[in-house]
Amino acid sequence: MDLDRVRSEIEHMRVQVGKQRREILQLQRAGIATASAELLLGRMLAKIEGLCAERDRLRKEQGGPTKGRVLGGRSW
Repeated sequence: MDLDRVRSEIEHMRVQVGKQRREILQLQRAGIATASAELLLGRMLAKIEGLCAERDRLRKEQGGPTKGRVLGGRSW
């Protein structure tokens, strides 16, 4: 996977997590059991953590501007 693809997948998953959390709150207000929804939420969060680790690994491999440089210019 390339870096942009991983970033977009992370963003998509974060939106889905927000929707899942709102759905869980609605179910709780209605008095419906939310155990399976909470398990799904946990799996989604674990996937996001894995994607973030992948993103960090790709970013490190790719390299980039050195730390402390302002827009690739002087480092003061």
